[in-house]
Amino acid sequence: MKYSMQFSDAIHILAYIEIYKNTDFLSSDMIAKSVETNPANVRRIMSQLKKSNLIITQVGKPKPLLAKSPAEITLLDVYKSIEGNTNLIQVDPKTNPDCIVGANIQEVLTENYDRLQKKVEEEMQGITLDTLIQKIANLEIEKRPQNGIIINDYL
Repeated sequence: MKYSMQFSDAIHILAYIEIYKNTDFLSSDMIAKSVETNPANVRRIMSQLKKSNLIITQVGKPKPLLAKSPAEITLLDVYKSIEGNTNLIQVDPKTNPDCIVGANIQEVLTENYDRLQKKVEEEMQGITLDTLIQKIANLEIEKRPQNGIIINDYL
C-alpha cells in the first residue's frame, strides 16, 4: 500500500508561507528545502492550494500568500484541496463473491468506514492552521530561542 504525503506536505507549505511571509525565502526552491522534496512537487501542491483558494500566487514572483487567515483554514480545507472527496480509508473493491467473508465484507466495512470518515472530518474541521503554527512556534522557541524574532508573532 502506498501512502500519500501530499496532505502533510500541503500543511507544511501553508505553515511555511505564513511564517516566512514578507521575506525572500518563499521561492519553490526554498520551500522544497524545508519540505525535503523537489520544487516541482511544491509547485504542484501549491497549484492545488491555489485552485482551492487557500493561497494566492503570482506568476514569476516568489511571494505566495495565504488567501485567508490561518485561523480560517482548517485541516479539512487542506485535505479536500489535496485529496478531493477521497476517503481516508478505502474498502477493497475486489473480493470473492463466492466466499462468506468476501461476499459481505465490503458492505460491512463501508458502513463502518463512512462513520469513521464523518468523525475524522469533524475533527479535522476543528483544527486550524493557526493552531498548528502556534505549536510550531512554541516548539521552535524551546529548541532554538534565537529564532524568536521570526516566530514571535505566533507565540
